[in-house]
Amino acid sequence: MRDLYRRLGIAKDAAPKTIVRAAERCNNRTLKADALSALGDAAHREAYDDLHDLLDDLGRLRAGLGMTHAPHWQGDTANDFSSSPERIVVRQELLTQQLQIALSRHQTRWRRWSWLALVVLIGWLAAYGVGRWLS
Repeated sequence: MRDLYRRLGIAKDAAPKTIVRAAERCNNRTLKADALSALGDAAHREAYDDLHDLLDDLGRLRAGLGMTHAPHWQGDTANDFSSSPERIVVRQELLTQQLQIALSRHQTRWRRWSWLALVVLIGWLAAYGVGRWLS
């Protein structure tokens, strides 16, 4: 769903007369018909705004999750709901960060196991010493 306000170059809170003038100046017949149909009537405009806000929220959620369009779609009609490229966190970057965390945990694992082995060894030695002392 296209952002008709953006396509017409008007603000979302534009007056009905401004919308009609912007639509009449538009050279694209389909866009002109869509704008007049969706934004020309107050009830249709309210429904369009509600639906557009929902789709905008979903698009931002997708972008936040890294599920964005390919770079060659930037600026295209289908890209109305995507975040700007500066704000997008690419899934590859997230995976790289997760791999770095897993690698650092793996590299420090021997420290945890060595402490456990040391505690077990001390326990065995203490048990052996107590057993020798009692016998």
